[in-house]
Amino acid sequence: MNGGDEGAESAAQASPPQPLEWKFSQVFGERTAGEEVQEVDIISAIEFDKTGDHLATGDRGGRVVLFERTDTKDHGGSRRDLERMDYSTSRHPEFRYKTEFQSHEPEFDYLKSLEIEEKINKIRWCQTANGALFLLSTNDKTIKFWKVQEKKVKKIADMNVDPSKAVGNGNVASSSNNVSPKPYLANGGSPSKEFSFPPGGIPSLRLPTVTSNETSLVARCRRVYAHAHDYHINSISNNSDGETFISADDLRINLWNLEISNQSFNIVDVKPANMEDLTEVITSAEFHPTHCNMLAYSSSKGSIRLIDLRQSALCDSHAILFEEQEAPGSRSFFTEIIASISDIKFAKDGRHILSRDYMTLKLWDINMDSGPVATFQVHEYLRPKLCDLYENDSIFDKFECCLSGDGLRVATGSYSNLFRVFGCAPGSTEATTLEASKNPMRRQVQTPSRPSRSLSSITRVVRRGSDVPGVDTNGNSFDFTTKLLHLAWHPTENSIACAAANSLYMYYA
Repeated sequence: MNGGDEGAESAAQASPPQPLEWKFSQVFGERTAGEEVQEVDIISAIEFDKTGDHLATGDRGGRVVLFERTDTKDHGGSRRDLERMDYSTSRHPEFRYKTEFQSHEPEFDYLKSLEIEEKINKIRWCQTANGALFLLSTNDKTIKFWKVQEKKVKKIADMNVDPSKAVGNGNVASSSNNVSPKPYLANGGSPSKEFSFPPGGIPSLRLPTVTSNETSLVARCRRVYAHAHDYHINSISNNSDGETFISADDLRINLWNLEISNQSFNIVDVKPANMEDLTEVITSAEFHPTHCNMLAYSSSKGSIRLIDLRQSALCDSHAILFEEQEAPGSRSFFTEIIASISDIKFAKDGRHILSRDYMTLKLWDINMDSGPVATFQVHEYLRPKLCDLYENDSIFDKFECCLSGDGLRVATGSYSNLFRVFGCAPGSTEATTLEASKNPMRRQVQTPSRPSRSLSSITRVVRRGSDVPGVDTNGNSFDFTTKLLHLAWHPTENSIACAAANSLYMYYA
């Protein structure tokens, strides 16, 4: 009996999870039909905090907007407490607007005659302390460390004059106004005793009292980390030690201490002595989620380098290089452009890295540098249109990617405000296309999945979308002007937040 039970359990574990059915949850900043979107309102960054109770968005106008979760608060206690009490949490994650603040302003670099736009490139949450929220935000040149805290609003409750007896400036003042001017001595005394305090004091004179019943959220910039990057900052990532973070631009990665804003250490420098010899740039960088000495960065040539800060102070030599060899004879003018990685993310367990290039999502095992363990085709049907995409600069669009907290699924954005969710568990054929709208499944069609040949003991899975040129995976014509670049997966639940222009859509499964 026991043997049979064990066999059934192992079979259940081996079978891939069922595809999720996604439902619309909320939208913030929904625009009406025909409403023109202001450039400054377009969302440019999304990030959940580690608990999933807070969500931050940044926009092109330099603002950071914070949202807080409400569905767990309504029941009292955190989700973990509710689970401990065996409380059935049937409700899906719901958020409400919390506060917003102006993080960056437009600047002008007079030495380089260069405008620095206020657009928020990245937001990263830091560890909370004493009920305050801390986060890092960056534009192209300057990183800022923000503290958001509830402060009590102080109000003067009682004025110093009894309103029932107040005439003019009060009884005392008005009575003295009627008195004709008297000669005063040089030291301020009066030759004659004109006025003296009555024995019981003056009843109409009160000292003001200050009360603080209401609270308001105040965002305060604690530190500014500036003048450390010659090129545009594309990534910031905080370390698991809670003390340091990195910032990366096209050619350098700097290591900062949160407490020290006037000094950083350059840990990666790929700038050649002669700029004409430059062949690749850094596109994204992220710390390992648990090992404070490890970080990974991606390049425009489609490679990922894992580096160990214990090896040397300047980490120009990588510990492990991850790249996929191109098929012979497949090289074209666009090969290097579409190979450029726009975003990398570590899985929560730190074992896998997810990367996004223009055409695909790739999942890498940090213990295997021979190639990705899975490849998910996102834009394969655009291959015949690469020339048009190059002409209108769409080929340079930088799509982000994200993983679910359990590591079983990955997601990334596409054109026509679509985003795709793939199952990455062994044997999974899940490949869902959703639209950022109130009806996410409107354009949904299950796309076929074809596993490619196995290599050694590990099967490399390639999942393909529709191969019909000129249409998306669901047979709809494609709109390159509406693109879903930014999205984030809730750290503990199947909930996705994604940005379609100035609107923030949230979905759950």
